[in-house]
Amino acid sequence: MIKKRIGRFFRFVARAVTIVMPRRIKFAAYRNLVKCDAAPSPKLILKLAETKEELEACFKLLHDAYVRVGFMKPDDSGMRITIYHALPTTTTLLAKYDDRIVGTLSLIRESPLGFPLQKIFDIEAIRRAGGNIAEVSALAVDRRFQATGGMILFPLMKFMYEYATKFFDTRHLVIAVNPRHIGLYESLLFFKRLKQNPVDHYDFVNGAPAVGAHLDLSPAAEIYRKHYDHKIPEKNLYRYFTALRMPNIVFPDKRFFTTNDPVMTPDLINYFFNLRTRVFQKLSDREKQQLHAIYDLPAYKAYLPRVILDEKKVGRRQHQRFSVMCPAALTIDDGSGTQFPVMVIECSMTGFRARSEGDLPVGSHGDMQINLGQQDHSHMRVSVVRGGVSDPHIFVFHIDEPDVVWQKFVNVLRMASTHSDLSAATQFWDKSQPM
Repeated sequence: MIKKRIGRFFRFVARAVTIVMPRRIKFAAYRNLVKCDAAPSPKLILKLAETKEELEACFKLLHDAYVRVGFMKPDDSGMRITIYHALPTTTTLLAKYDDRIVGTLSLIRESPLGFPLQKIFDIEAIRRAGGNIAEVSALAVDRRFQATGGMILFPLMKFMYEYATKFFDTRHLVIAVNPRHIGLYESLLFFKRLKQNPVDHYDFVNGAPAVGAHLDLSPAAEIYRKHYDHKIPEKNLYRYFTALRMPNIVFPDKRFFTTNDPVMTPDLINYFFNLRTRVFQKLSDREKQQLHAIYDLPAYKAYLPRVILDEKKVGRRQHQRFSVMCPAALTIDDGSGTQFPVMVIECSMTGFRARSEGDLPVGSHGDMQINLGQQDHSHMRVSVVRGGVSDPHIFVFHIDEPDVVWQKFVNVLRMASTHSDLSAATQFWDKSQPM
């Protein structure tokens, strides 16, 4: 008891001292407290939440953590689940220690439903910078590991950084956090506050105050190198995030360079959003319409909330455009043989969108070679039909002469509504015929 009181006293003194410190000195002091283990226990596993049991354990951990700090009222289900968890563009990461889930966070990519923090923060300036945005949300660590010097939190953050940059095709991370916690993101990870004052009442977390912040992942590695690379290994977050290979992290096994890893099957949708919670019942008509547009597949219709669809508002079959991250090279028909490296980021049967650092001549024709995966490659005739509308680096291509590989690739994507579906569909790759 005496030791606990002494510990609380010293923590109180430390907090009081840091409050009066200049911001630059205070953040440097925080960075000196970093302690990241380059070789954590093999009992620690980090992976995507994929099964009903894994998802339920993550949602229960999140519920208990949010209730404990007053971010939500207890729910009869014992879980915290939002409509964003239903989306195929949301991925939930988990940390499992000794086969028990002890940490979780979700990455929410943009969809017709937007982001949770959009209700209170303006992110249009981030959009204008180009690149995909993901909101970091639903972060929780088991309270038994919260005083272990980042034993769970740092590996979870490393997993988030690697997944966002290598698999999720994400340039920008945004967060909305309690003012008490914003210093962690600013000092250690170099998030920058959004240009609004903190709100006093954020409904998404039971009316608690919130601060919005943003991290551009493009310059992040260089910023981390500048501030961490001179430090000893256990304090060097630059090498920890960018160079260290951690066998504890299990990345999704993919044949193709797709960027979404949806896991919500029709049965899981029904279980979590109809049977265990009332999430679907609380949606507005507009949100219900958007959900139907996202899951415009017969297998899901029986489990989605009933609504009269307005085709003008919800749009058309959005699932037929697939998010990918496929390296490619374009050779324009100008006789020079010059190749333009591009990254295909969205595809359909008749065309695709690609990112190019160079300026591509709109209206030109050429040969495009696309790496669909490590072992699958497409070679087609294409036309550059549009570019630089909302982002000067994004160009729209029409496929003039699709090859068999591309047709089979898009057909496989059509067959899959979840990550496991895609894995199963690829088993028929060599046998399938183009449609």
